[in-house]
Amino acid sequence: MELYYVLSALIVLSSLFSYINARFIKMPSTVGVMMIAMIVSIALVIFGNLVPETQSRLTSFVKSINLHDLLMGAMLNFLLFAGALHIRINDLKEQRFAIIIFSSVSVVLSTFVVGILLYIILILFNFPISFIECLIFGALISPTDPIAVLGVLKNAKVPRSIEIKVAGESLFNDGVAVVLFIALIGIAKNQGELTISAPIFIWHLVKEVLGGLIMGVLLGITASRSMKRINSYNVEVMITLAVVMGGSSFVAGLGFSGPLAMVMAGLVIGNYGRRRALSELSRDYLDKFWELIDEIMNAILFLLIGLQLLIIPVKDIKHFWLIGLISILIVLTARFFSIWIPTKIIHFKEKFTKKTIAILVWGGLRGGVSVALALSLDESLNKNLFVVITFFVVVFSIFVQGMSIARIAKHRKGDSIS
Repeated sequence: MELYYVLSALIVLSSLFSYINARFIKMPSTVGVMMIAMIVSIALVIFGNLVPETQSRLTSFVKSINLHDLLMGAMLNFLLFAGALHIRINDLKEQRFAIIIFSSVSVVLSTFVVGILLYIILILFNFPISFIECLIFGALISPTDPIAVLGVLKNAKVPRSIEIKVAGESLFNDGVAVVLFIALIGIAKNQGELTISAPIFIWHLVKEVLGGLIMGVLLGITASRSMKRINSYNVEVMITLAVVMGGSSFVAGLGFSGPLAMVMAGLVIGNYGRRRALSELSRDYLDKFWELIDEIMNAILFLLIGLQLLIIPVKDIKHFWLIGLISILIVLTARFFSIWIPTKIIHFKEKFTKKTIAILVWGGLRGGVSVALALSLDESLNKNLFVVITFFVVVFSIFVQGMSIARIAKHRKGDSIS
């Protein structure tokens, strides 16, 4: 019953904050819910003595939720499937080369740029930690968050070609980032000794990524062919639920990337299945169902991010706030170089203008994935430091970058790329 009560509390709080936002604040749903949750958290921290029982209960509730397991083990699969379901494969084909480069090479580049710059800054602040730990932070903060990106781009009116690049990159880059993150933690826990060879690391990466992609295609085709043989939107929706809930667990059990499998399954069902297997009525029900799931999951996730302020010690925020602010600049700098360098070295079909690169850099939002990975760190790896600076980066990313990306896109009129 504990799980039921946790989900009930999350739904009630998400609904309440979503109502307040829709009725009074009128900001984009994810941003509004997160802002209200942060305000409530700050108010409880400041006025905790006046409502000690309420603060204690809410803090205990937030601490009882393992955000890493909840997001990486369940919610991410739902959100990636829902996002991929509405993306047209033809759009991805047109931008496939850029998406592949930005979701792989750019993530690795960003990891090392962030790691190097943070390492230098921490030395200047007389807070020396190992270089490998700085690289771990680089790995967890470098991938753009599909949940944040897809949520913001809906209303941003970014040019279509750029929207597909950013959305496609965010859907596919988690596999590379998570494998890199896990490998670096393995090295750090062995006192910095390189315990895995390059061929083994590359094989592990290729196996997880390619295995996830292939299994996702197989799941999508199997589900689509099953739906083609019936004409019942209820059963068809249940089949897609089975793909996400059962398919992701099965793929993860094989040692492949569950999130990448859900992206491919969503793309196959949203394109091949939509054309060949679904009636117009079934398409309508399927779209509305997954749009609702997407909205609910987003509201819950950004509610949890906002409430994380309750469990971050105030002393850590006071101690690390300046490093957190500087880390925002570090992450943006790394994002710029991870986009700019490939456009200068690799020959793309289209020209990347300065304004196009600016949108790609500013539109690379960080969100729940980074927070979940930071919270999964051991105390021995300077968890408190990385949680605080991750929170600074994510909050800036969602509020400042997310709220201003549409304005930046408008200033791009007259650019040569549409």
